[in-house]
Amino acid sequence: MKSLAIVGNGPLGADAAAAIDGCDRVIRFNRPRHTPAEGGEKTDILFFMNSGKGTQAVLADPAYPLEPAVANCRRVILPYHPSIIARYHPKPNMLSRLKGRRADWTERAIEVFGAAGKEVAILPPVFYEECCAELGIAAGERSRIFPSTGFLAIVYATRKFSQDEWRIRLFGFGWEGWKRHDWEREKMWVERQIKSGAVD
Repeated sequence: MKSLAIVGNGPLGADAAAAIDGCDRVIRFNRPRHTPAEGGEKTDILFFMNSGKGTQAVLADPAYPLEPAVANCRRVILPYHPSIIARYHPKPNMLSRLKGRRADWTERAIEVFGAAGKEVAILPPVFYEECCAELGIAAGERSRIFPSTGFLAIVYATRKFSQDEWRIRLFGFGWEGWKRHDWEREKMWVERQIKSGAVD
């Protein structure tokens, strides 16, 4: 059976680097915090958040495409379709817009990753809506509560990589961070997937 590592940006165990690099495929996120010695070097797919304040700074940094997670990956997945960003995501205020901030960084992300020779894909709107439904985020809550990039990647992996052929392993998920993610709901959902054998 083949193995897929999904590597979050939380704490990792002492032997995580070897275990991660030993997997057949590796998914990472945004700008990984771990050094190669801590979290390994292998990356096949990078999920990159194409919305939000921090995205602007990452895409503006000329060193970012040279970092291991970007340099080593073949494919970049942008989890938020522009129509989802327009419908649900917070819009910068007037002062922030004057500073160049915006909610949707899809076009710029495609430019940056395309120039680095990466294949870029955008997940369809229906996928996002289905992930919200999986977490029980009602339509009226979707402008306040957002599934995390990590959660979206786990759902993507469970659908894309057959359980009969792939073992999906999670590393570095601490279930904490941005206040607009419902970490408890995400943790409970993942625990159900672990219990069912879909991930471990």
